[in-house]
Amino acid sequence: MDWSDLRIFLAVARCGSLSGAAHRLGMSQPTMGRRVRTLEELTGHKLFQRGREGFQLTDEGASVLLHAERMEEEALAIERQLAGQGLHLRGLLRVSCSDWFGLHVLAPVVAQYSALHPDVRVDLITDFRFLDLARREADLVFRIRPAVSAEVVQRKLLLMNYALYGPRGVLPPTPGDGAGTRLITLDSALDDLPDVHWLRATFPSAAVAVGSNNRDVQASLCAMGVGFAVLPRLLGDRFPGLERHDLSPPPPNREVWFAYHQDLRGMARLRVFLDMVIASVERATG
Repeated sequence: MDWSDLRIFLAVARCGSLSGAAHRLGMSQPTMGRRVRTLEELTGHKLFQRGREGFQLTDEGASVLLHAERMEEEALAIERQLAGQGLHLRGLLRVSCSDWFGLHVLAPVVAQYSALHPDVRVDLITDFRFLDLARREADLVFRIRPAVSAEVVQRKLLLMNYALYGPRGVLPPTPGDGAGTRLITLDSALDDLPDVHWLRATFPSAAVAVGSNNRDVQASLCAMGVGFAVLPRLLGDRFPGLERHDLSPPPPNREVWFAYHQDLRGMARLRVFLDMVIASVERATG
């Protein structure tokens, strides 16, 4: 049985459609469909029920899924072990973080790293999702909370300070009130984060003008005069057109952690990149 066929089977089972699986694996739908049919012919069983709701596993398919996932775990472990033994600065390095952190903190490091080590390709993936290190969706991640897996090597990178920002030259609202003030904050899907709670508690009479999950969008709107926003100081202090207002108590700070799978401990291209990030952050916050 061909492992590549099982990879396709897993992708279809997880996505529920040929189109989603094809996008995930970078293949065409006809090829995906043909490989699934080949696998069904090889096993002698129908593995998927095709319908309006997409591809649903049959009982036989669910049984195959358990074995395919165990095979995937072993294949990924082999891949991580081999990647972790890479002593040369060449190959692919996948790095994941939030959008603003990627632009304002990591992008300068990536530029310097790329110039020094041209044989390494860096994929900088800016996403709020926590990509799976075990599946090598990313090799190195930067997160606002630590991972829970025992297979992950992690460390606190920095304690990130936040502050209230407004358009340059505009007086800040009065804490405890905020009547007539417009705020820019995170969108409703992220309204349980600490800085959102701080804004509501500090300016209970203020109105939310715009919500966005993109910190650079918030900063841009703030500089345009749309309202006041809480931003990470690593972003807000450098953003043109913004003025910082130091209130007491300040918005709550957050920890930033880096993490990678323990199997990649010896990956030279990861270690060199991480050392450069740590040095850059220490210079910026020192």
